[in-house]
Amino acid sequence: MQIELIEIRDHLSRFPPFDELPEEVLDEIARQVEVGYCKAGTQILTFNQEIHELHYVRSGAVDIFRRNGDLYNRLSEGDIFGHFGLLGRNRVRFPAKAIEDTLVYYIPGTLFDQLCEQHEHFADFVEAEGQSRLKAAVENGRASELMKIKVRKLISRLPVTVPLTTSVQEAARTMTEQSVSSLVVIDPHSQWPNPDRVPVAEPHHGVMVGIITDRDFRTRVLAEGLSGDTPVSAIMSPNPITVQGDDTVFEAMLSMLRNNIHHLPVVTRRRPIGLINLSDIIKYESQSSLYLVSAIYNKQSVEELKSLLPDVRATFVRMARDEASAHMIGSAMSGIGRSFTQRLLELAEDQLGPPPVPYAFMALGSMARDEQLVVTDQDNALVLDDRFNPAEHDDYFLQLATIVSDGLAACGYSYCKGGIMATNPKWRQPLSVWRGYFNDWIDRPKPEALLNSCIFFDLDAVYGESALVEELQELLAHRASSNEPFLAALARNALNRTPPLGFFRTFVMEKDGRHKNVINLKRRGTAPLTDLIRVHALACGSRAQNSFERLDAIAATKLMPPEALERLRYALEFLSLVRIRHQAVDIEDGMDPDNDVEPENIPAAERHNLKEAFQVLSNAQKFLRFRYPHLPVTRTL
Repeated sequence: MQIELIEIRDHLSRFPPFDELPEEVLDEIARQVEVGYCKAGTQILTFNQEIHELHYVRSGAVDIFRRNGDLYNRLSEGDIFGHFGLLGRNRVRFPAKAIEDTLVYYIPGTLFDQLCEQHEHFADFVEAEGQSRLKAAVENGRASELMKIKVRKLISRLPVTVPLTTSVQEAARTMTEQSVSSLVVIDPHSQWPNPDRVPVAEPHHGVMVGIITDRDFRTRVLAEGLSGDTPVSAIMSPNPITVQGDDTVFEAMLSMLRNNIHHLPVVTRRRPIGLINLSDIIKYESQSSLYLVSAIYNKQSVEELKSLLPDVRATFVRMARDEASAHMIGSAMSGIGRSFTQRLLELAEDQLGPPPVPYAFMALGSMARDEQLVVTDQDNALVLDDRFNPAEHDDYFLQLATIVSDGLAACGYSYCKGGIMATNPKWRQPLSVWRGYFNDWIDRPKPEALLNSCIFFDLDAVYGESALVEELQELLAHRASSNEPFLAALARNALNRTPPLGFFRTFVMEKDGRHKNVINLKRRGTAPLTDLIRVHALACGSRAQNSFERLDAIAATKLMPPEALERLRYALEFLSLVRIRHQAVDIEDGMDPDNDVEPENIPAAERHNLKEAFQVLSNAQKFLRFRYPHLPVTRTL
């Protein structure tokens, strides 16, 4: 083969969809390629002209337009165009114009048809575009059985039920006779709420009002010295959290993990069809995140908790290897972080005694959004009951916050460099002061207030009186949505971090220091996406914290077109997955995981999808600027 053809073949082999073709096929393409030169400003393709060749950009840059003249895409080295015309009626659908001197490889249409027929990967690539490729990249993962199997598959028998008035002695006898560790408590006299709106499988059955477990008999009957005549209503856990029969086992596991419960009623059309517990899931996953959470609650000291750090990383790597979704991994890792925090608070209360006034320990940022990964620092705060008296009570809460903060740091959750921790007296305040903080940030959105808004507007209760935090969430949803100047200021802030794409869709990488020639996927990808989704969600009055759930809330208000929301969803999922896989590889290689990805070290197809995801982010930022038109244009690297 001539040296010129070898050069063409080698160049093609570096870019999708040619990168997965066999060498002999690449040789044949190289033999049939014709090379053309287009001077800057040349119209390469016009709308509806006949087309019989696939165009491949060897060097230079090409703009692709919609038929109405709007810019559709900007292509550079390794990109293709003209394929939609070849797939249709051999008529150009998207005009193309060289915007700088450009070298083009022309691949015959007959060869293009053969490649589509004989190579599925090639056909999938050229038939998809932009979001569709991202969607395929996100959905083509092979989820493990745990991710796919339905909860109903774990059910081995119908739940054993007892009426509300049953005595604890009779209930214990029933459990022994039936060989079960838990019972569903029903109220035969309760009416199904709104049965016309929500179908009930068998309305004549009683309404499930609670469950009781072996543990309840130990802690609520024997430990309290209750008599055997006590009704089960006095010791049951009322209004239990449930899971649908069609939910996946992984979703059930996340529910147990988030709520720290070991028994979960399974319902279909409101009717309990079974009860699964921790051991049912552990039969499937002996090293699951739920198993890890169980281990956390059994540890008796910070040193013992610290010993679980390798298990945390192993669980993260395993989920990444199993190709769990970013949503699942974020939820699981956040659940693990919450469990560490909760156990440290239990240990702190054991050491310090009961709190002098009620309080809630509040998670902020990624943990509150259920989007925490393995590289994270701690952002938290304390919301105290308004009976809080600093002179009498603050020493207790300072010690409590210090125990938790130091413990989290020992377990791998770095101290917050900005001091957003409950150890900081500014972030250890009664509810009335917190209300004042949030009102001030919303009414006077100065730079510091906006910085605080980005951190504190993702908040969730981890431990204690969750109602204190729910009041703040309610305040946010109500006040932020009705304050247009605040939303505009927050939108301006969300545009400060731009995607790392240059004018010709080339990556713009860090230039200095040890991070040279890398892209920080959190700072330049997931964080700006999260920021702009937060603005739209607040504008909708949503109380959702998770970015994917915020997208659902935005969709319900029709603030954005469904297609745009879907593009955002797949872009966030894809960027998160690349970040997750990068961190998992770092851990497996014995390195400290980070968010810095070197584009040259990832496969060509993934690099291509990365550009598409960044383009989605760029377009979403343009929409944000359009929605809040008084924003000044800002751009920082």
